[in-house]
Amino acid sequence: MLHMGEVQVESALLFETPEQIFARVFRELRPRTTLPEIRVEFCRFADVNSYIRMQDGRLHVRLSDLLEGAPAPVLEALAHILLCKLYRRPIPRIHAYRYRLYLNRSDMRRTIHLVRQSRGRKTPDEPRGRHFDLREVFEELNRKYFHGLMARPALCWSARASRTLLGRYDPSHNAIIVSRLLDSPQVPRVAVDYIMFHEMLHLRYPVQHKSGRRRVHTREFKQAEREFEHLSEALRFLKEWL
Repeated sequence: MLHMGEVQVESALLFETPEQIFARVFRELRPRTTLPEIRVEFCRFADVNSYIRMQDGRLHVRLSDLLEGAPAPVLEALAHILLCKLYRRPIPRIHAYRYRLYLNRSDMRRTIHLVRQSRGRKTPDEPRGRHFDLREVFEELNRKYFHGLMARPALCWSARASRTLLGRYDPSHNAIIVSRLLDSPQVPRVAVDYIMFHEMLHLRYPVQHKSGRRRVHTREFKQAEREFEHLSEALRFLKEWL
């Protein structure tokens, strides 16, 4: 049964501005702190990114324009997430779940995918590095582990030599990007093979969405990864080298 008072509360939430939502959540988390000036801006990001920072006593929030039409409870959940991160507090599960559930809706996933394609940085197909040719690496692994049946995506070295992200698969542009840090004579071929093999598995086993959760490394993925012939050697080198 829904009482009149509850209807009034829900109606009030519907007409809150994003600034009012963030102000209300701020008061909940820091009731003894003076409420700062809050500015919420929706930006044309290439993904559903969100940023928050406190500067000169003002709270600046930048959200993806994909969230501009999100329901008030979703923005409230995101306000909890961002403010908890800003003040290093644990994020309540209910808010993390509600926000994740909204992003995992089929219509939102489809919209996010299209935005990544249109706004995201296009990946050049430049597989040849100074020491390793990613096309050669891909084709050898394709024959050995995938019976040569996997279609080759765009392959390239990253613009920066990242030590934290050694490889990634970009489904929006169907591209595998490997950290330029690995294109070195100090790196054995087995390490490059493993990174490429790991990213190839992302093509073979796409991300699963179930009950509001996003599963990147499924049970099948992990089982297939163990089939890499020199797994221990590659992991040992990467751990010691990094």
